Amino acid sequence: MARRHSARKPFRVGDQVTGTTYVEPDERRRERPAEFTGTVAQVGSGWKGVDTDLAFLWVRLPSGREVKALVRDVAKV
Repeated sequence: MARRHSARKPFRVGDQVTGTTYVEPDERRRERPAEFTGTVAQVGSGWKGVDTDLAFLWVRLPSGREVKALVRDVAKV
C-alpha cells in the first residue's frame, strides 16, 4: 500500500511571494535571474524529498506574465 504524505507544502496557489526567477542552464547565456513579487499560480514538483534541490513553482506577476522559481529562492510576502 502506498504511503500518503500529509506534510503541508510551503506554498499554495494564491500566496503572495517574492524571490528570484530560475533560469534553465541552457538559457543562461540569454537570460539572467531577476527579482520578482507576485502570486503563486502553480506549484511544481520536488516535494517530500523528491528532487528537493529542484522544487519549483510558477508565479504570476502583476503584468500577467508568469515566471518559474525554485522554492528555496522564494519567500511569502
